[in-house]
Amino acid sequence: MTKRLNKQPSTARLRLGGDTIEVIAMTALLIGSIGLFSLLAPGFLTATNFGSMSMQLPELGLLSLAMLLPIISGGLNLSVTFTANIAGLMTAWLVQGLLAGMGILSVPMAIIAGLAVGAAAGFLIGVIVAYVGAHPILVSLGAMIFLQGVGEFLTRGGGISGMPGVFQTIGSGSFLGIPIPMLIFLAAAAGLIYIMHFTRTGFSIYMLGSNPRATEYSGINVKRVLITVYTISGILAGLAGMVMLARFNSVRVGHGESYLLITVLACFLAGANPFGGFGRVLPLVLGLMSLQIIASGMNLMGASQHLATAVWGAFLIIVMALRMPFIKQS
Repeated sequence: MTKRLNKQPSTARLRLGGDTIEVIAMTALLIGSIGLFSLLAPGFLTATNFGSMSMQLPELGLLSLAMLLPIISGGLNLSVTFTANIAGLMTAWLVQGLLAGMGILSVPMAIIAGLAVGAAAGFLIGVIVAYVGAHPILVSLGAMIFLQGVGEFLTRGGGISGMPGVFQTIGSGSFLGIPIPMLIFLAAAAGLIYIMHFTRTGFSIYMLGSNPRATEYSGINVKRVLITVYTISGILAGLAGMVMLARFNSVRVGHGESYLLITVLACFLAGANPFGGFGRVLPLVLGLMSLQIIASGMNLMGASQHLATAVWGAFLIIVMALRMPFIKQS
């Protein structure tokens, strides 16, 4: 048994090279989107436009990564946006209040505290799902309403703004020509790729989503895996809250609320199985880039943002209709 378990990460590593059809499909969509809007949208192929897209993508990208992990495990985390907001509110409150007299040291300490709040929110969801046995949708929905209520109570429906200059650097600065928020998103995506494809934890998450009962019989601690899934999801959501706080120089309870269903759309568009057990980070990153290109291209053409959202929804319907026969066979 010990030898077999020690080989699990190697098995998971092989899965990184498999199912390349999702990567090919998302790459084709990305290239096709760039080609289409380079012809239709004036000013699309400019450094300014790509810089703008790189600034807008990370917050949705981090929230989508936070959604992907629970979907792979066979669940869902509907509280990702409000977890991000609560983490941002905690960070802003500490910087302007309790840690205000500590100067530049207040920023990293507040960010760590904000991420800890995100992790705690995910941890509590994971504990309830694992030990109570309640469905993740119901638990995370309850957590979403709870976090929304707590945030509105603490801020009285308002927000916190006027952060130190270092936050503006994080939100609008760049390194080697790449916006810092984009670097944060890519680093988070790379870290999640490593966890999901090169560690025993990732292998266990895929097994749990594929067949929970077989996973339990194989000796894997299912409860610990579930808690890990939602804790990581909470950390990623908290990181999204940091990016939103830095980019907008303010935070309120409703920030990013419209992203919730789009994160689910992005995960399914990139090949995540709605029943769990399948989903890849790289296709998700490519799919998110395609969605951002579609939104930016349509904006340059003068189309309404609501029309871009409708196009995103149409993509999801088409992709799910094409993929469903294969999902039923798996």
